[in-house]
Amino acid sequence: MDHQPLLNDPAARLVEKPIATVLVVDDTPDNLTLMASLLQGHYRVKVANGGEKALRIVRSDAPPDLVLLDIMMPDIDGYEVCRQIKAQEGTRHIPVIFLTARSDTDDEREGLALGAVDYITKPISPPILLARVATHLALKATADFLRDKSVYLEREVALRTLEVQAIQDVTIMAMTSLAETRDNETGNHIRRTQLYVRTLAERLRHHPRFEAVLNDRMIELLYKSAPLHDIGKIGIPDSILLKPGKLTVDEFEVMKTHTTLGRRAIEDAERRLGMRVAFLSVSKEIAYSHQEKWDGSGYPEGLRGDDIPVSARLMAVADVYDALISKRVYKPAFSHEQACATIVKGRATHFDPDMVDAFVELAEDFRAIAQRYPDPD
Repeated sequence: MDHQPLLNDPAARLVEKPIATVLVVDDTPDNLTLMASLLQGHYRVKVANGGEKALRIVRSDAPPDLVLLDIMMPDIDGYEVCRQIKAQEGTRHIPVIFLTARSDTDDEREGLALGAVDYITKPISPPILLARVATHLALKATADFLRDKSVYLEREVALRTLEVQAIQDVTIMAMTSLAETRDNETGNHIRRTQLYVRTLAERLRHHPRFEAVLNDRMIELLYKSAPLHDIGKIGIPDSILLKPGKLTVDEFEVMKTHTTLGRRAIEDAERRLGMRVAFLSVSKEIAYSHQEKWDGSGYPEGLRGDDIPVSARLMAVADVYDALISKRVYKPAFSHEQACATIVKGRATHFDPDMVDAFVELAEDFRAIAQRYPDPD
């Protein structure tokens, strides 16, 4: 048999693939010599006369591409060597072919169960050995390619996901910044209400009435969407939006349209995108329905009870609490205690009763959030 390199043409060598490395493990020197002579010229060959040495080579910085492994060895038998190769993340993908004089079916079953890819009995047939080594190296090359491709695609997906999240965050910030230029509320109001909503949702996530809705994904969407709850105020005239006194009946009717204007603005954004986006769907719910009341006396539709989206019910508690403790052109700031009393008074009339109960448990957390992000003097 010609053991010269398979590609001798200089032009062909330019595209020649790296030569695979085969590790032969056997405690008999004659067997190592025989196997090396068969494989040389086709592959780079490493040899080990025992299990310990074989494992050192496998775990080195230059591991083999395939292992031909004798079973019966004095220090560590082949089964244990295979078991250790397959137990480590960095080596488990290396194919192992057992070489043995034993032909018992149970022995073969045990070797394959440990992760070996093939089982060749001695005395070795050179053509069979070379064919099986070539086959399993080709399979490994394909598996490595697919695994590398999978890792690459996972990285790309993760990168694209981060980009999409960044775009969402920038979109929200841009839209809320527009609203802030029209209103007397501050960026800290936006930050506080975000945190109130998330805190309340986290407390209620295991409540029987809410556990089907308030999963990790939904809570994250609520947190991202909360800043858009008053986006519709951008369409309210300054004479009404910034009026220092009480609104007239007609003015209040105009103010109430901020819920419809908010939903419409987000729907327009969706149409421009040409697709539905989860966080914008939640944003629409909050913008449109956060002024609804549990007893049906709210607006714009007079929804009552569980007909009001969970997202809007959460936002109602957060928004009212923050409005009460904040100074406005038409009123002074309430104390935390006064705000809490007002929320409790609105239980089962303005607010979902279970949400009010959760709020009472979290009152000090709400106070801490308000103190951490105060409005500028």
